Amino acid sequence: MAGKMDIARADALGGVSHGFLGRAGGVSTGAYASLNVGLGSNDAPAAVLTNRRRAVEAVARRAKLVTLHQIHSPTALTVTRPFPDDARPEADAMATDRPGLALGILTADCAPILLADVEGQVIGAAHAGWKGAMTGVARAVVEEMEKLGAQRDRIVAAIGPCIGRASFEVDDDFRRRFETIDAANERFFRPGAPGHHYFDLEAYLAAWLADEGVATVEPLSLDTYANEDRYFSYRRATHRGEGDYGRQISIIAL
Repeated sequence: MAGKMDIARADALGGVSHGFLGRAGGVSTGAYASLNVGLGSNDAPAAVLTNRRRAVEAVARRAKLVTLHQIHSPTALTVTRPFPDDARPEADAMATDRPGLALGILTADCAPILLADVEGQVIGAAHAGWKGAMTGVARAVVEEMEKLGAQRDRIVAAIGPCIGRASFEVDDDFRRRFETIDAANERFFRPGAPGHHYFDLEAYLAAWLADEGVATVEPLSLDTYANEDRYFSYRRATHRGEGDYGRQISIIAL
């Protein structure tokens, strides 16, 4: 998996430096092969730092990477500078109007969302697992962009590689959580085995963004669980009883 990087890009963000990176093109080995960017993994720290540098150079060569301590929350903040690796704020979304900053979201089944108001020169990025999705991280990142002058009807968004519906089996209690919030959420589930269902995280987030008035939403429909050669997956590692897993990164910069 070393060698050429695997970078997916969204047509909606065509005028903005961005990329949803896969696991190829890095220096890590073993379970972390090869572009593992997870500071919280048990990978060799030097390899992780090298991979993070490579990722930024591939998407926004002269930018400085900004990442968060992601906690599956709806918390969003405005960023004006990078954070030290050991002092990243706890949040799951961020926005900036500062050129030269590369907003980076780490995932391994959760959905990365990259957003831009090109005219307003404001960008955003969000990490959306099911908890963050359910509690409103999509709304939070849009609102944070608005504070910097973005307009909802100019914002375009792309939802990057995440666990696909066919891979995301959940139980009755999980489904009830979503239907308690809104009975219409039943449309994001399809039947599985008795007492189980398949949840479409990507479609749920796309609907959230559309409801928030985002002008364009582009789901890339790339399943991290099913595409082992391309992406790390927390759920796949868990099903196999593996002790740890790598993380990929999605980046956007002005």
